[in-house]
Amino acid sequence: MTTSSPPEPSPPESPQSEPASAPRAPAWRGLVLRLHFYAGVLVGPFVLVAALSGVLYALTPQLESWVYSDQLRVPVGEQQLPLSEQVRAALDAGPDGDLVAVRPAPEPGDTTRVLFSDASLGESERRTLFVDPGSGEVVGDLVTYGTSGVLPLRTTLDQLHRNLLLGEPGRLYSELAASWLWVVALGGLVLWISRKRADRTARESVRRRTVRRHGALGLWVLVGALFLSATGLTWSTHAGENVSSLRTSLGWATPALSTAGAGEHSGHAGHGDTPADPASPETVDEVFAAARAAGIDGSTVEIALPAEAGAAWRVTEIGRSWPTQVDAVAVDGGTGEIVDELRFADFPFVAKLARWGVDGHMGVLFGWPNQLLLLALGLGLVTMVVLGYRMWWLRRPTRATGFATGRPVPRGQWRRAPRGALVAAAVLALAAGWFAPLLGVSLVAFLLIDVLVGLRAGRARSKQEIAAD
Repeated sequence: MTTSSPPEPSPPESPQSEPASAPRAPAWRGLVLRLHFYAGVLVGPFVLVAALSGVLYALTPQLESWVYSDQLRVPVGEQQLPLSEQVRAALDAGPDGDLVAVRPAPEPGDTTRVLFSDASLGESERRTLFVDPGSGEVVGDLVTYGTSGVLPLRTTLDQLHRNLLLGEPGRLYSELAASWLWVVALGGLVLWISRKRADRTARESVRRRTVRRHGALGLWVLVGALFLSATGLTWSTHAGENVSSLRTSLGWATPALSTAGAGEHSGHAGHGDTPADPASPETVDEVFAAARAAGIDGSTVEIALPAEAGAAWRVTEIGRSWPTQVDAVAVDGGTGEIVDELRFADFPFVAKLARWGVDGHMGVLFGWPNQLLLLALGLGLVTMVVLGYRMWWLRRPTRATGFATGRPVPRGQWRRAPRGALVAAAVLALAAGWFAPLLGVSLVAFLLIDVLVGLRAGRARSKQEIAAD
């Protein structure tokens, strides 16, 4: 969000301004600077909120383990009950809703999670009972969210980061931030390169020091900002749909596991021809054993019940740390036969990158080093926004009375830019606006604001000229 001095000659701001002999900036620099200025000033608050809430989310895994230790941890017993008995203990607790999945305890001392549907909960939310694998005692009852099974504290911070706790309409804020972050970052890089030579001959003023720090920090966070922007857009409402469509058309989509065609024995516990309850605890044991034999060896696994009559059970590795373990198999509940399988090794390379990108964005790919990296990146973005607004403030008229904000970059920069650069910029803007609709809509809004500001300034000058006559 660099708001450095405009490239065309102008009266010096202070005795410490650049000398007249300083190298002349490229003709296109003013156009980039004006776009960078408007994007920084108007989108900066969205980036600031996204960065702060992202930092909070990155710090929650350890905090979550401490806050919910009573539900997550139990004394290690000498023996562990069969998974079917643990599920039966949860069913006997009488929760509302249907049994939909089971997550066996990953390690000794962890609890088993038994998940139930609940019509009163939101999308991707499940009512989860936490069962002691050694005694079968239900030690907790919480609402969990998503594949990661995050608990209420982290769910709240996740929704704050995603949509400001405003539901689907609030997702526009995070998509706007992700849509513009890469534009601001690359624009800042261009401006830093173009002014590096001029800075060698310039004296150091307060504002120039701020510009220098802003630019230097921008170089450090550049790659991370581009990463957050790209991965954030894959989750967004409008740009995310375009990303999914593009991946599908190019054959880069994440493969899906088929649970259809389990056969006439699906939903049976394997005891003769007597149909068993689709949620039969006995079937859970057989399905889990079949999945383990088929190579589902991750410590963190979800066993999902058939979604409909005749379908197979789904057993999926849900660990998100490195190395990635997201293999899945579909198991016939009556015969234990594997009817379909999905191996991460067979994913298209782009699908693997998408998986790694999402997990890295969430801070779970490399554990605590990933969290520390996100913490540093988030705080770096916050500092960048603050320094950007400070530069804007330092550009304010020094003799103004009352509250005065900084001056914008002077108008008319497009007239100085080469025609070829203008055409290329227009084509790029149209393509980016189509792919990321919020970027396109907000860019049009910026242009309208710019036109209105120009018209207002023109009327003010006309009135002054009439008054002078």
